[in-house]
Amino acid sequence: MSLIQIQNLTFGYDGSFYNVFDGLNLQLDTDWRCGLAGRNGRGKTTLLKLLSGELQGRGAVTAAVRFEYFPYTLNHPNLPLLEALGETCPEAQDWQLERELSLLGLADSLEKPFSLLSEGQKTRALLAAMFLREGGFPLIDEPTNHLDAAGRAVLASYLQKKPGFILVSHDRAFLDACIDHLVSINKSDVEVRAGSFSSWYKERLERDTA
Repeated sequence: MSLIQIQNLTFGYDGSFYNVFDGLNLQLDTDWRCGLAGRNGRGKTTLLKLLSGELQGRGAVTAAVRFEYFPYTLNHPNLPLLEALGETCPEAQDWQLERELSLLGLADSLEKPFSLLSEGQKTRALLAAMFLREGGFPLIDEPTNHLDAAGRAVLASYLQKKPGFILVSHDRAFLDACIDHLVSINKSDVEVRAGSFSSWYKERLERDTA
């Protein structure tokens, strides 16, 4: 277990009158399966990109892990799947990668070029490699966009067993199946709580109607 400390984080896009974040303070545990929720435009993807270093804000982010952002691209997508993914996690053994791919229903695709996989298969394959990167902490942005119901169920089952990630998804049922903590970016504040999206949403509705 280690902590991700976000202190006084401020960020706004060039040309925008308002900041997306203004003095944000958060403390997260790297063992949490953490969902990130909020209406469109509240800054979910922006926060992930600030953590990953793709965007630069003011303030401080302190963590003993290396943030890894999904989705990402492969350097050589025309290579066979096992070889193409192996380049992204060179410290992993082939048997480890084969195990992860098997858990995600891709055991029959190891020799197929990555570029010939369906978009849903690519999603699952890229996530398998992310979880094998030593010292990495996955920041997973909308992984269900190209997954059918069966693919979402397989990925949810996989993520249930993986400690340590932040997940953005508009699919509430998928979030409920994967997470044990939730960060909600609201209009006027940011909430952190244990539990599922649905339990948080029920409590919010009760507060709003009280």
